[in-house]
Amino acid sequence: MNAGTVTRVNGPVVEVAGIEASMRDFVEVGPLRLPGEVIALGSNSATVQVYEYTGGLQPGDPVSPTGLQLAAQLGPGLLGGVFDGMLRRLAGAADMLPSGARPDPLPLDQRWSFSPAASEGAAVDGGALLGVLPERALEHRVLVPPTVSGVLEWIAPAGSYSVADRIAVVAGTEVTLAHRWPVRRPRPHRRRLATDRPLATGQRAFDLFYPVGYGSTAGIPGGFGTGKTVLLQQIAKWCDADVIVYVGCGERGNEMADVLHDLGELADPRTGGLLLDRTVLIANTSNMPVMAREASVHTGVTVAEYFRDMGYDVVLVADSTSRWAEALREVASRTGELPAEEGYPAGLASALASFYERAGKVETAVGAEGSVTILAAVSPPGGDMAEPVSAHTQRFTRCTWSLDRDLAYARHYPAVSWHDSSSRDVEAVASWHSAHGDRDWGERRKWALRLLSESDRLESIAQLVGATSLPDAERVVLLAARLLREAVLQQSSLSAYDAYCAPAKQTALLELVLALHERFVQLVAKGVPADRIERVDFTDAIRARDSVPPDDAGAVHDILAALLAKLGGLE
Repeated sequence: MNAGTVTRVNGPVVEVAGIEASMRDFVEVGPLRLPGEVIALGSNSATVQVYEYTGGLQPGDPVSPTGLQLAAQLGPGLLGGVFDGMLRRLAGAADMLPSGARPDPLPLDQRWSFSPAASEGAAVDGGALLGVLPERALEHRVLVPPTVSGVLEWIAPAGSYSVADRIAVVAGTEVTLAHRWPVRRPRPHRRRLATDRPLATGQRAFDLFYPVGYGSTAGIPGGFGTGKTVLLQQIAKWCDADVIVYVGCGERGNEMADVLHDLGELADPRTGGLLLDRTVLIANTSNMPVMAREASVHTGVTVAEYFRDMGYDVVLVADSTSRWAEALREVASRTGELPAEEGYPAGLASALASFYERAGKVETAVGAEGSVTILAAVSPPGGDMAEPVSAHTQRFTRCTWSLDRDLAYARHYPAVSWHDSSSRDVEAVASWHSAHGDRDWGERRKWALRLLSESDRLESIAQLVGATSLPDAERVVLLAARLLREAVLQQSSLSAYDAYCAPAKQTALLELVLALHERFVQLVAKGVPADRIERVDFTDAIRARDSVPPDDAGAVHDILAALLAKLGGLE
């Protein structure tokens, strides 16, 4: 393939003449061999987006095509690592690599204890299991690369191997512990499966009201200061997933450093080790080259699909897709593409759709089940939920967890709006709960949302005439709604007992408020004035979320019994 020369440098976008290349080809630019990707083709020319700082690059510098696409090196050694947007290993959460650096993503000198799980002479397809090896908190399953199939002619005996060592030969093709895969191409699977069970996040506002299923998608729009990053960090720490892929896309370096620090210290309740042992952190912070930000989400979802193909449930956290969209807008503006809404390229909707489409619960090539669940933050400028990224995200995701500025300023965290949030996984999750012995899950959810809606209506009236002017039946609705907001919806990420809430405690807290509301209605019907009920001390109910261990539903039931006995004295 013919090399070309630089004719123009426009920030991260470089015009190249005399090059022979195809769209999305990976090229090396300049004497430092900066990584780049062809994004437009002309007559004997090309436009290249460069993934590193282009300072010092000048017309006449060589541009060499590779004939390959931007690809990620996948294999053992990813877990617990910190990488940039091109999956190059970093020393820390916010370190920048020098221009032209080519650090290996996988540790080449580390040896892995490989145990074969296939027999010579067997016919194997892409994705078939060749063997296993222990890696941190997981069993790493070594698979046939997706593009390879045929007769397994040879497989290595049990022993110690590096990622570069040959461990099998399939139809004449040598297979090692690692392989490369283009980040913009979805990895193949046998078929897509329907979402049929909830992903437990440990956060009551989602698990009880706006659940997300395994293999589903959720967008988290919210203005500045509404708590998106802290919320995503909480979910990454506590959600019921086998592997976490955390993509910091354009966020501040100190936030990524906090994530790395927390994951490196928190104990993993699933394995007894550290949470970092089953996490892959891709840090493309705001001080790093903007074009690598555009590639980081594709790199992250490729890593997630790699572990999905092993039969694991993976959660991909992207914070935030708005920064990714801004990178798309910058490329479009520099290449002279006709702008659409608010300067974003016309293909923004397609780019977002192709990203979210890579989520899903699937049957792998060997019949196992795995999933990729995508949770992505959206940072609309000025909190405008009608701007293009927020609007398109709500079109393509199954769940919307909208964060409200007023709730955040009132110190109600997580600031999840019950007006603007929604979930299309509710029906499937309700069916799952019903099949597992909790037939009332859907009814409790409907009751709680109706209570919040009625309370909002009454509060607007109370602001005009005063709460004491309302009928007693409506005053106890306001009281019950306040208990619901403070005892159930609020959750502290700083509390040892409340940062994570197990499903049993979640249900118990909601049942506590439901039972109290029913008792309020009964007392009012018997003629007990609302002000007497309001004077009862409900502090124990509100503090139950902080004072009761995360999985102790029995203690919540004891608090309820004590409060019901106290209310019984009002008759």
